[in-house]
Amino acid sequence: MRHRFLAVLTTSASFAILLTSVHISLADVIDGDWCRADGKRMKIRGPEIVTPGGNQTRGDYARHSFSSVIPAGEAGAGENVSIILLSEYLAHARQGSDTAPVQVWNRCPPGVAEPRPALAVEKSG
Repeated sequence: MRHRFLAVLTTSASFAILLTSVHISLADVIDGDWCRADGKRMKIRGPEIVTPGGNQTRGDYARHSFSSVIPAGEAGAGENVSIILLSEYLAHARQGSDTAPVQVWNRCPPGVAEPRPALAVEKSG
């Protein structure tokens, strides 16, 4: 009886590990739409990025990281920004030096990072 229990336990644990590893391997890319709590947005697609300032530029892309130089016209222009993927839904960025404060980015909910339509203005009279 004890041998059967151990066999079932081992099989269950192996199956759980397999499911976890499949989930991790499918979801661990930095590509996607990212949001910050202050309302800033960015979009990473391979070496292309649409910055929080709305500029499209290129950077150094790896599956779990991205870095680029902040384009002219944006806060911190000329500084390097480095982004590291921590999980499927969380990334940390640093702007400037390696000791700069960490910026917390989360995956945007569906539709949040899409361009917002202009508000219709009702004309009176």
